Amino acid sequence: MKYIARLSTVMLTLVALAATPVLAQQGVSDDEVVIGSVSDLSGPFSAFGAPAMEAAQRHFDAVNAAGGIHGRTIRFIVEDHAYQMPKAIQGYNKLINRDEVFAMALSLGTPMNIAGFKLMEPRNIPNLMPLSASRHMLDEPIRLRFSVSSSYYDQMRLATSYMARNHGVTRVCGMYIPSDFGKEMKEAAMDEAEANPALTYVTETSHKVDEADFVGSLQKLAAEGCELIGVALSVRQVITVMATAKKLGLSHLKMLGTSGSFHTVIAKVPEGVTAGLYATGVWADLAARADDEAPAAFIAAHMEATGEFPGTGALLGHIGATSLTRALEKAGPDLNVESFLAAMESLDCYDPLLDNHVTYGPDDHQGADVTILSVIEDGNWKEVARLQ
Repeated sequence: MKYIARLSTVMLTLVALAATPVLAQQGVSDDEVVIGSVSDLSGPFSAFGAPAMEAAQRHFDAVNAAGGIHGRTIRFIVEDHAYQMPKAIQGYNKLINRDEVFAMALSLGTPMNIAGFKLMEPRNIPNLMPLSASRHMLDEPIRLRFSVSSSYYDQMRLATSYMARNHGVTRVCGMYIPSDFGKEMKEAAMDEAEANPALTYVTETSHKVDEADFVGSLQKLAAEGCELIGVALSVRQVITVMATAKKLGLSHLKMLGTSGSFHTVIAKVPEGVTAGLYATGVWADLAARADDEAPAAFIAAHMEATGEFPGTGALLGHIGATSLTRALEKAGPDLNVESFLAAMESLDCYDPLLDNHVTYGPDDHQGADVTILSVIEDGNWKEVARLQ
């Protein structure tokens, strides 16, 4: 009798399990997929964040107007953190737990993304095309993480080596915000100097994200004999550093930024204030390619929508959004995290807006491998070299 009773219990359990509906994929319904982003719309990096969000939303609006992807429209929800960690955590919690996003895309800030991983990964939420090129964006496990860019670390090492070979630089220094963003730049410069007998890492200065006076720091670096200064600062700070160096008669100091300094706004400062600044990225500047077919079409559409020439933020927002929609299309109508990850890992194409090749694979979640070094001349970024 006990055996029969136990058997009956097992049968009832199996029937109950069979009758239980399959749990729905978070952020996906028959007619919608929900994407989130935590960005800087009002703080020191808003020159990247705000136009990126606007450009991404315009792309999603166009996709939705054409019927969506496999019958689903894209709902894009953005939370502003103003480059403040408490606001970032609040934004991540809202998007993950209340809005129940399927994926995060284009979130800005190295420390913000790192903190977000701890909230996203237990919920199986992909993080796509962050507006951060930190190597921590692809720390193991990479399963849910995709970045379009080479890392700040690789960009700084490659560019520092180039400057030593081609400009005779021997003494390297740094100016940085002491976050993961800045520390990565410093570590790259130090490691390159250690590995390269032609280079010596001399010293550095660290700065709060809202600091605005760089006179003393530049005088110190000049007195220490610095020739190349790696900068990892906010957009406004980079401009101020360049202007201050010129006023102090220190124009001989070469300034080198990573992709966090490669922005149209910096190039367009009047009177050549920022001329001579070097920076890296995985894209070629739009202004230099304004007559090419794909950039011309993007520029025309952006100017029609905003009345302004698209800057770097808009370019990166559009690139991230189009990569996302390509993957959603390839994932097919039965959208879930696994089908989406497989689709992302199958992307392989030349992107005419980046002017770079983007490819992913199961063990490679970094899209572009070639780093482009550019310098500001006559109010525009001019490509100098392609490094790998």
